[in-house]
Amino acid sequence: MRPSSLTLLTVAGLNIGTLISSAVLIEQIFDIPGMGLEMVKAVLGREYVAAQSLICVVAVVFVVVNFMVDVLYTVLDPRIRYA
Repeated sequence: MRPSSLTLLTVAGLNIGTLISSAVLIEQIFDIPGMGLEMVKAVLGREYVAAQSLICVVAVVFVVVNFMVDVLYTVLDPRIRYA
């Protein structure tokens, strides 16, 4: 199970970006209140500070998730060591 879990973990980490972009699209289409809808409203309303702030939050979440994926690699397979 452990060797196959590395591939699953990689795919799950990469799908976070897809989930974020899909959330923005779904919130816009169905008018669901959330960060995605606020981001679209900020961009369309030319509220640059709000748009930059929301994009920065999304970017930080994406980086943290990918960092956690890298840390979990060493937990699942101790032979993987980063120099």
